[in-house]
Formats: sequence, structure tokens, C-alpha cells
Amino acid sequence: MSSDHQLARLLQIGIVLEEVVEARSYHHYQSLDDAPALDPEIESLLEHAAAESAAHRERLEELVDELDAESIPFEEIEALVQAQYGGTDPDDFDDILYDQLANEETAYKFYDDLVGALRASEATFGIDRDHLIDVLVEIREEEADGVEEVTKVMNDRS
Repeated sequence: MSSDHQLARLLQIGIVLEEVVEARSYHHYQSLDDAPALDPEIESLLEHAAAESAAHRERLEELVDELDAESIPFEEIEALVQAQYGGTDPDDFDDILYDQLANEETAYKFYDDLVGALRASEATFGIDRDHLIDVLVEIREEEADGVEEVTKVMNDRS
């Protein structure tokens, strides 16, 4: 990664990835309406995941706004995310929790890779590097917490 344009593209991929996670959490949350007995723990987990994804998206959008780079068309980014991260439909998973775990793990891996690439790069960006990495590390850690939370709920059910 060597330019504001490349960084903006990666951050925009993160924005779309968060939109996918938020939409899938919302989809699952809505599906609970059809369940005979709502599970408060799963309902809370999905509500939190959707809210967290929305907050992450806003933080990423703020970073993109700070860069001096052209915006990449949403459709182009959405296609990249779909090809890389969205190959399954929420209904393809046997269980809401398995899908949520996959979502959390995918987001964690994306941010982990992005932080690693930034730390390995010597490029100068139109945004404070330390601030950028700090924000991405915070988001990555929140995703790691999400993985742990979903895993705990899954273990409690087995």
C-alpha cells in the first residue's frame, strides 16, 4: 500500500464489509421474530453486532474523509467485498451463531491484515499514521471480542 488512493480503497472495503455484517446481523435478528421462543442472549448478541458494525462503518468513513483521495464507486467496492467475503447467503449456515462467528472472524482477519500492511509500509499518507493504526487496532480488538462472545454463547449451548 503506497498511496492515499489505495488506503481509501481498503478503508472503503472495510465500510462495505461492515455493511454486510450489519445486514446479516439484522437479517438474523429479524428471523428471530419467527422463532417460537426468542432467545434473549442471541437477540442481544445480534443487536450488539449490528450496532457495533454501524459504529465501525462511521469510524472508517471519518478516516476516508480525512484522506486526499478520490472515492471509489460503491458498486466496485461492493463487488470486491462480495467476491472476497460474501460468498454465502445467511441461509447457507446451519445456525445463526455459526454465521455470526464467521462474520466476526472475517472482519477480524480483514482488520488484522490491514494493520499488518500499514505497519509494514513506509508510505506517507494524508492522515496521521499513528491515529489511523490506533483506530484500526481498536476496531480489530472489538472484532476479536465479538469472536470470543459468539464462541462463549456457542459453548454455553453445547
